[in-house]
Amino acid sequence: MSQSVILAADDFFAPLKATGIWKVIGDALVETLQMVAISGIATVLIGTVFGVLLWASSRGGILPKWLDVFVKVVLSWVIVNILRSIPYAILMLTLIPFTRILVGTSLGPMAASVSLTIGTVPFFARLVESALREVDRGKLDAASVMGSSRFQLVSKVALPEARPAMVAAITTTVVTLVGYSAMAGLIGGGGLGRLAYNYGYQRFELSIMLVVLVIMVVLVQLIQFLGDRLTRVVDHR
Repeated sequence: MSQSVILAADDFFAPLKATGIWKVIGDALVETLQMVAISGIATVLIGTVFGVLLWASSRGGILPKWLDVFVKVVLSWVIVNILRSIPYAILMLTLIPFTRILVGTSLGPMAASVSLTIGTVPFFARLVESALREVDRGKLDAASVMGSSRFQLVSKVALPEARPAMVAAITTTVVTLVGYSAMAGLIGGGGLGRLAYNYGYQRFELSIMLVVLVIMVVLVQLIQFLGDRLTRVVDHR
């Protein structure tokens, strides 16, 4: 009985002893990190601008009338709400032609970053909007009375006051990107998702699938840990 268990264990872990397999796993991890890093930076930059505009166009906002209407109609309803309603698996397939036009290919981490960014910007923009809504309105009114411009209200009051919630929003978004990157890998993005599909699903080498799952769990936990620590550092309340 014990001998059969040992043989079964040897068969299970045999794929991990194949020549070059750990280099393949390492390369897949690097591709996943590239996708998450590129799309994460783009999402934070674009999503922050969108989130600020959404917040500034809310009731009692600080936008001029003409821009307020544009943000509410085009940005809020057409871009953010519609994109948030589309499942990411469908969105990334729909964006393949656009990705080819934008980066010249639909394969690789750079191409996958296009759909990852477009898919997560609306999500992050709403998180930024919610974070800014938590800022004490009295502080904004006081700064406005003292002559602060619209830009100063955002850059000197709203964003600094919302910093802990913003860091938490970034952490949540990056964790989401890790999960999305696995799906993006299935259509040519590479990374751990593609590795799990090729070896775990097509070849039934479940030990490699297990390694991929462990790496993904560790990666998410590390991101969450660093995000929580940074949130506490920037929270001076």
